[in-house]
Amino acid sequence: MSSMRSWTFDEPAPIADTSLRIEERARPEPEPDEVLVRVRACGVCRTDLHLVEGDLVPRRRGVTPGHQVVGDVVALGDRVTRFAMGDRVGIAWLRRTCGSCPWCRAGRENLCPYSLYTGWDADGGFADYATVPAAYAYEIPGDYTDEQAAPLLCAGIIGYRSLRRAQLPPGGRLGIFGFGASAHITAQVAAAEGAELVVLTRGEQGRELAAQLGATFVGGAYDRPPMPLDAAIVFAPVGDVVPVALESVGRGGTVAIAGIHLSDIPALDYERQLFYERTLCSVTSNTRRDGEELLRLAARLDVRVHTTRYRFDAFDQALRDLAASAFSGAAVVVND
Repeated sequence: MSSMRSWTFDEPAPIADTSLRIEERARPEPEPDEVLVRVRACGVCRTDLHLVEGDLVPRRRGVTPGHQVVGDVVALGDRVTRFAMGDRVGIAWLRRTCGSCPWCRAGRENLCPYSLYTGWDADGGFADYATVPAAYAYEIPGDYTDEQAAPLLCAGIIGYRSLRRAQLPPGGRLGIFGFGASAHITAQVAAAEGAELVVLTRGEQGRELAAQLGATFVGGAYDRPPMPLDAAIVFAPVGDVVPVALESVGRGGTVAIAGIHLSDIPALDYERQLFYERTLCSVTSNTRRDGEELLRLAARLDVRVHTTRYRFDAFDQALRDLAASAFSGAAVVVND
């Protein structure tokens, strides 16, 4: 049986003390409805950091993280007809849903209580090979390199769903709190659709990138923008930012929280932060339709992903750099 390299860890711990390591494992075989993918690139997501550090409780000991995967199909399950050998495909966070619960039947499969996730329930993409149900894999736009395409598969998709959840009116002013991988992709989509961008973030590199992408105001994470916002997205996993965002949106404005993990939100002042029909909402995973729409839109709008490349054996360093906000845009582990 063929073997492969795969990143794993024993127990969650702060990134400085992590047990992350590369193991030799047997190469997986695809189930009848799955394809086996030779991984070419895998984007580094803050959810990977939350998993390794324990903010997101691991569902399986020894799981391999990674859910922004681009690679080539090298084996097909017996029932697969959607892809052929050699096709380039993407693997994202949402891995399976039941297809029969009320949420699935209503087109809201992201809320399926039986959903499974790549790099959490099943081994992910920080490995030489990964499997994915063919029905949940994505065709990758030809204009994108593997490195450019990988962050679109979570940072891009979740940012896109967050933008739609934020109910930004046409030509409206969008506040973005935190400016990492997802935010810098979402900002480009919003700007191309006519939005004015206001960015508040702690990192100097993030502020510089926001200015390059056309933000009309760039400030610190807890600054108050000098103009009212029509909508806002909180990408920073920091609950303290939520009251600032709510106070910054005008009457009828919406604040969408994009992350899977958020520290505690402090008590809200009803009159200053919720009255006048302000709305606070979360974003839970994504539907496959979200992913398909985002990939088509990114290609049409020529969204450019700003990446920092890491070697396969430097995934642990990429997570440390993510925790330290040591780069702007998205980190991608390239498996040459």
